Amino acid sequence: MKLFKALAASAVLMAGPALAEEQLSIATGGTGGVYYPMGGGLAEIINRHIEGYSATAEVTGASVENMGLVATGDADLAIGLADTVYQAQSGTGRFEGQPLSMIRGIASLYANMVQIVTLADSGITSIADLKGKRVSIGAPGSGTEVNANAILGAVGISYDDMDEQRLNFNETADALANGDIDAGFWSVGAPTSSILNLATTNSIVMIELSADEIAAARAAEPLFAATSLPGGLYQGVDNAVNVLGVPNVLVASADMSDDLAYAITKAMFENIAELQAVHPAANQTTIEFTMDATPIPLHPGSIRYYEEIGVAIPDRLRP
Repeated sequence: MKLFKALAASAVLMAGPALAEEQLSIATGGTGGVYYPMGGGLAEIINRHIEGYSATAEVTGASVENMGLVATGDADLAIGLADTVYQAQSGTGRFEGQPLSMIRGIASLYANMVQIVTLADSGITSIADLKGKRVSIGAPGSGTEVNANAILGAVGISYDDMDEQRLNFNETADALANGDIDAGFWSVGAPTSSILNLATTNSIVMIELSADEIAAARAAEPLFAATSLPGGLYQGVDNAVNVLGVPNVLVASADMSDDLAYAITKAMFENIAELQAVHPAANQTTIEFTMDATPIPLHPGSIRYYEEIGVAIPDRLRP
């Protein structure tokens, strides 16, 4: 028996500790939006289906901050609005003179809808009515802030015309409910929990953009798309509302290994039902959407997966 115990102990020592999994960080957004549950769903797919890796979704300030996190190596993957992603990679807009040229696309996930919300008794019925009002334009460093700035500028409204507040989604909903602001911008997949919760306790109004306002915003920012928020998603918003949409892109650094980028892309698309079960926005996560909506070159590892399944890669998506 003593000899058996000695041999067993020796075997344990020879085997050594189990190999540690490599940790991956996914930069998302606030807990009141769609980025965080989508990032959490992707993390679970990685944990279940990619051997040797463990992923965690991180709460962040969203798009602008996320691009910096990937560029510095503080995040391995990140979700960002297409306009912010493009500006980061090309060194334009918020990233003027500071291009993060190492950013590469993995896939396009779904389209945000720019939702401008007020309460029914605010007297605000159009975007022009925001002049002189207290308006949340999104958290600092978020894609919502970038989108709000572009839309307001395109229709001739500057921050000098309003009392702008930089609040995240949950803070915006709370401030509306408490009467601390008059309206708020959300650039997020619909429906989103913070507006859903607000609509259960308050009568909300979704501000519709006119055809001319949509055209002006798209002329200023070509990555905007004209789309419609379906009626019935939020309590009290029974009819479809014309809004602007912006794709959301999953990105990584060009420094990520081709094998890992390939494995992430393959695992996500081959187990997409798991992501759809987390949030309905993932119903838009298709390879066709990736080819149409991604604004920057794809990672070579992702390209390997797409070509393996027979997808034609547009020249603009090749590094």
